[in-house]
Amino acid sequence: MEIVTDSAQLVPPAGGSAVTIGAYDGVHLGHRALLAELRARAGEQGLATVVVTFDRHPAAVVRPESAPLLLCDLDQKLELLASAGVDRTVVVRFDEERANETAEDFVSRELVDGLDARLVVVGEDFHFGHGRKGNVALLAEMGSVAGFEVDGVSLSSEAPGGADTLPVSSTRIRTLVAAGDVEGAAVLLGRPHQVRGPVVTGDRRGGAELGFPTANLDVPAEICLPAPGIYAGWYERPDGSRLQAAVSVGRRPTFYGADGQLLVEAHLLDFSGDLYGERARLSFVHRLRDELAFDSVDALVVQMGRDVQATRELLAG
Repeated sequence: MEIVTDSAQLVPPAGGSAVTIGAYDGVHLGHRALLAELRARAGEQGLATVVVTFDRHPAAVVRPESAPLLLCDLDQKLELLASAGVDRTVVVRFDEERANETAEDFVSRELVDGLDARLVVVGEDFHFGHGRKGNVALLAEMGSVAGFEVDGVSLSSEAPGGADTLPVSSTRIRTLVAAGDVEGAAVLLGRPHQVRGPVVTGDRRGGAELGFPTANLDVPAEICLPAPGIYAGWYERPDGSRLQAAVSVGRRPTFYGADGQLLVEAHLLDFSGDLYGERARLSFVHRLRDELAFDSVDALVVQMGRDVQATRELLAG
């Protein structure tokens, strides 16, 4: 997949392009269904497939006080788009200037001049441009003049097992993740929710005092974390190897009450070694239990042993 990070340097694909536009946070099953339709229709017309997305969520600029937490960072989003078979992704820098750009100027600059769009496929509730005044109807009106078709589609997808179609949205998935329902979120994502970050030094209590050393991930503040609790998941190292992990998202109330710093800690099963500084990927597969304050360290250690065993059993398959 070709990645373009400077839209001013866009060169239209030979023969024109089939384009979709959006934040594409999470690249969930609804997004993937839309991308599959884009690829199919592009193939029929001999067009290159292009995703126009943004370097940050537009809400982070337009309404930062209420901007949503993200399901993935930019690097993961680009990886997911590449895995969906897109020919080119254009990453638009979203800043104050871009936020004030009219919908008409965006279409003229990015779609017509930059990409020679012949087909535009977006979600049926898609809005863009200053004041969110651009929508599917405006795209269709401009397309009738500029020479591109417009298709507004519902972001739905068949659930695994052939169940009825489910409405899919990044907002719904964020709600599930924030509630700790990582299993439900995975159904709509088509994969476990994953966070990424470097392994940093913690309070060094896990190994020395508890007998369960942990890798502490420094996850960016804008990334959506599961609700505090204990999870079974996978820890992926930079070389691609994966290890089973019992994961704590929480404030360690047994030691710090409600005032502890929120941490993401992963105990890697059957592993010993130095992980400090490496960039890791942590996928949440099952929620085991709520975070609890124990009456004693011994009681905590007993429960941690149970959590590790439950992790081993749940991930064995």
